[in-house]
Amino acid sequence: MRDLETKAIELLNLCKDKGIRLATAESCTGGGIAAALTDIPGSSSVFERGFVTYSNEAKTELLGVPKTLIDVEGAVSEAVARAMAEGALAHSHADMAVSVTGVAGPDGGTEEKPVGLVHFAVAQRHGATAHRESRFDPLLGREGIRRESAILALNFLIGMVQAAPGQKAN
Repeated sequence: MRDLETKAIELLNLCKDKGIRLATAESCTGGGIAAALTDIPGSSSVFERGFVTYSNEAKTELLGVPKTLIDVEGAVSEAVARAMAEGALAHSHADMAVSVTGVAGPDGGTEEKPVGLVHFAVAQRHGATAHRESRFDPLLGREGIRRESAILALNFLIGMVQAAPGQKAN
């Protein structure tokens, strides 16, 4: 848990310095990223809101992910990860949003989308949406895949925040 806490603190400090507010749209991590951020005192100055959209219906109803996109691409896909992050921005006052959708296991994997496959996206209010895909070792188990996904999401955000222009004057 230490890595998760360390990354959350680093991200929150970067966002405070740049005046960037965050939102999360989580599926396989089940709110773990939001929990890691809100475990840190003072996070309310950065963390705007989180969406836990575990079901396909939640992705559509809360984030506006088109049902047809989920039907065609599958919930665990680059297209849906991008739509989730963009939907979190559209339904919040955040400047940047991260999304995570994947197969944490131990069941649910297929040959095409095995256990450990996770898609991440970061959408920016004034910039392009970025995507990453990771294939975690299924031997990490469900808890390990979820934890490592949360850490990767925080690292992804850290990189995006570092590259983003600041929102407030120094």
